[in-house]
Amino acid sequence: MAKVTQYSAVNLISEAGVDPDTWNSIPTDEVVEKTAKAVESRGIRVIIARNASDALSVLRKVIPKGAEVMNGSSTTLIEIGYEEYISGNRSGWKLMHDVITAENNDDKRAELRRKSVASEYFVSSANALSQTGEIVACDATGSRVGAWPFAAGHLILVVGINKIVPSLEDALNRVRQYAYPLENARAKRAYGTPSIIGKCVILSHEKNEGRIILILVKEALGY
Repeated sequence: MAKVTQYSAVNLISEAGVDPDTWNSIPTDEVVEKTAKAVESRGIRVIIARNASDALSVLRKVIPKGAEVMNGSSTTLIEIGYEEYISGNRSGWKLMHDVITAENNDDKRAELRRKSVASEYFVSSANALSQTGEIVACDATGSRVGAWPFAAGHLILVVGINKIVPSLEDALNRVRQYAYPLENARAKRAYGTPSIIGKCVILSHEKNEGRIILILVKEALGY
């Protein structure tokens, strides 16, 4: 079962004024299987996880001990227990987020943050996943998506099946009509400032075998 926080979608839907019936439904097993096959046809490995706990277990297995790891800000990762897990110093990974926050010099911290998108492993989520296999994510500054196209050695995406939509056009509409309003509501609560759709990435194909893994979770997670 996913961990529900103050920033989970269920606690922001009314404030954001979004339509969960249209953009946050749970698809059939047939649709999930079809989507997984479409993603794999694009050079991306898919691992199907039963629930949030299983997703965290899979994530722990696919990232080796001692690996350099960075993650993008993600409600999904919080809901599967990822942030709690890495904060307990149990992972055995070299956590670049800890390296960044330990740096007191602003310029050096900014440089470390830029370099972190090229970490050996980058863990993130997505805003939408089309049944035709494209994976879509948008971000205000690009810090969450900068690693996706090329920079990270390995990209691990944890995505709930609630984000599956029929087409790429629907995926982009899900970002505009559902994910962004929720993230905007979250940003106002968390930072006191609104968000924007600043940078978007569409994963259509990966040429480097094994570089990208999609952990597709049979639960509603994130935005």
